[in-house]
Amino acid sequence: MWDQEKIHLEKFNEILGEHRVRPTLMLPLWDIAGFALGACSALLGKEGAMACTVAVEESISEHYNSQIRTLMEADPERYTELLQIIKEFRDDEMEHHDTGLEHDAESAPGYFLMKTAIQAGCKAAIYVSERI
Repeated sequence: MWDQEKIHLEKFNEILGEHRVRPTLMLPLWDIAGFALGACSALLGKEGAMACTVAVEESISEHYNSQIRTLMEADPERYTELLQIIKEFRDDEMEHHDTGLEHDAESAPGYFLMKTAIQAGCKAAIYVSERI
């Protein structure tokens, strides 16, 4: 999973540079929040870490699907390459999601509460990032 995430980050940073788009101003905060979330969920053991993975990857996949819909409505021919990248990365995220489920994510203490809270935070982060 880590190797795929590094590829995703590298590719999106490349695309940002090519199109002269600045990353969200919230990026430093999201870096800290992501580290803290990962560290805290790891304290719950393997199942906690996997529960966090499931929640985050599901949120990211939903966000990618939203981006795909927006680009398809706008001009799919213009965004063919970007659509392919987003679809590929979305599929990778769903693979990570499924790996989390296969590794007992649902056995984590308070799984559904934790998943709901993490996903609410993800949705808030996406909302804020898109507007700043």
